[in-house]
Amino acid sequence: MSKNGYLQIHDPLKPKGHAVGIDLGTTNSLVASVIQGKPRCIAADEGESNLLPSVVHYGKDGGVVVGARAKTLASEHPTDTILSVKRFMGRSPEDAETRKLGAYKFASGGKVVRFDVAGGQPVTPIEVSGEILRALKRRAESYFSGRVEQAVITVPAYFDDAQRQATKDAGRLAGLEVLRLLNEPTAAALAYGLDKGSQGTYAVYDLGGGTFDVSILKLVDGVFEVKSTGGDSALGGDDFDRAIAQRVLEALGQSSPSPSLVAEVLAASRKAKEALTDAPEVELTVGSHRQTLKRSDFEEWIRPLIQKTGVVCRRALKDAGVAASELDGVILVGGATRVPAVRRFVAEQFGREPLSDIDPDQVVALGAAVQADLLTNVDRQDEVLLLDVIPLSLGLETMGGLVEKLIQRNSTIPTAAAQVFTTFKDGQTGLDVHVLQGERELVEDCRSLARFTLSGIPPLPAGMARVEVRFQVDADGILAVTAKEQSTGTTQSITVKPSHGLTDEEIENMLLDSIDHAEDDVQVRQLREQRVESERVLTEAQRQLGEHGELLAEGERASIEAAMAKVREVAQGNDHHALKEAIHALDEVCKPFVERVMNQALTKVVAGHSVEEF
Repeated sequence: MSKNGYLQIHDPLKPKGHAVGIDLGTTNSLVASVIQGKPRCIAADEGESNLLPSVVHYGKDGGVVVGARAKTLASEHPTDTILSVKRFMGRSPEDAETRKLGAYKFASGGKVVRFDVAGGQPVTPIEVSGEILRALKRRAESYFSGRVEQAVITVPAYFDDAQRQATKDAGRLAGLEVLRLLNEPTAAALAYGLDKGSQGTYAVYDLGGGTFDVSILKLVDGVFEVKSTGGDSALGGDDFDRAIAQRVLEALGQSSPSPSLVAEVLAASRKAKEALTDAPEVELTVGSHRQTLKRSDFEEWIRPLIQKTGVVCRRALKDAGVAASELDGVILVGGATRVPAVRRFVAEQFGREPLSDIDPDQVVALGAAVQADLLTNVDRQDEVLLLDVIPLSLGLETMGGLVEKLIQRNSTIPTAAAQVFTTFKDGQTGLDVHVLQGERELVEDCRSLARFTLSGIPPLPAGMARVEVRFQVDADGILAVTAKEQSTGTTQSITVKPSHGLTDEEIENMLLDSIDHAEDDVQVRQLREQRVESERVLTEAQRQLGEHGELLAEGERASIEAAMAKVREVAQGNDHHALKEAIHALDEVCKPFVERVMNQALTKVVAGHSVEEF
């Protein structure tokens, strides 16, 4: 018997149990499933609410409370009650997010954020998220009176590898097979597209509790293609709450408030924000302090935050090659889009009133449920094709500190790309593989993701070995890199799991810098490429002079060495055109000598053999 008194009835056609879609949100989380052909959210918390507050409380006795009951304990136990854990997924203790207004106590040391809570060991964001997912799983199993073991879990489109991997790990902790990580804007479009049979190009504006995404999607004949995506993984309704809370703390004269006061003020601020959606002014109460808040003041405080989303929207439209006037609709997602100022701003940005007739809190979960059904229902797997994209280019470091991009930004996923590289020095038996993310041309301007060494390369002359490096990005946006030496089959691979996520500034600046420095970057790249080539040519020329000096004609050594000196001199400057010309001049001077070297080598090879043998 199960705890609720029902018999566990297992459907033999569903050996893995029921598949669900889960919106693992910053403020609230939801679980949904396709029931009698339609996606529906399942009551996830006490009573009939579909929303499960993404709040986890750790008790002194080791007990864990999740949801609405945990939320009520936040003021009394602020450091033992974790809210908005999604903002810490895949982050390190040094990330800016850990220093924002909040009531948490962080454990010292380690490469990932850990919360100091009651009841024993510090917990990671993965473990906290695992508790939320476990609670949703239990609710769904109670509804179905059967097992739930598979789920599609949604993530912000701009989550990086570390944040995506952390989400998958949380799913596994909860006992779920994560069928796919689905980008939240794509999930929303999936819900709208199937319900309404929509065609055309849409913008999805997703402003949740802790993250912001915008995606431009094209829907044609059941194919959802993401044309571009952008966002900020640390901007959302929580920041609106903080904007109010900071003013309240100032009114209270509190410059160093206690964690319990911060938690109380944040809770009151969140309640006031929600009330201002319908009322022009509200009264906020914290203890004996009463303060009237006007919607007009609130909108003034959050205007800079809303305007930050406009920059991202304009860039996404430019990346997709679409004008706002060419869109067929704008879809609103996330509870923060209920704020009237946000809706007005979206209408101004896109020149049209946004669609919001599916509950913005539920639309992502409903889309995830549809995707879970498509992946597990053999009768429906060919109905819809999802083509998501990666947000930043992926590449390798090559000689001279240059970045060779293998997969370009906004490439549809899953995707793979391979390129063959060679050795730079004679007898080189190892190759360092340095994986990078970003849009700039130089290594120092991109983000390092991983390093590994492929050893066991045959000690061949420079340029003779062949090493294929393959990048593979799966449907969840997670990167695997493999390097293979082609003659021996020696292989080394790595799954990229960086230790922490990008900061807000890095996400914003990586794209802007690539635009601002595009022309300079190309000039620097061309100069470095020619310097690498000059080093190779000089090394080879010096070797041939040393090994085959007897083949030099009178005065030839002096001419070659003069041309080599010229290459060295020009390589110190910044003119890549002049360096290219100097390298060409050295090649021309060396030609007769190189021909004699090759003829001598050929004569040695054919000596003692007949023509027929060849």
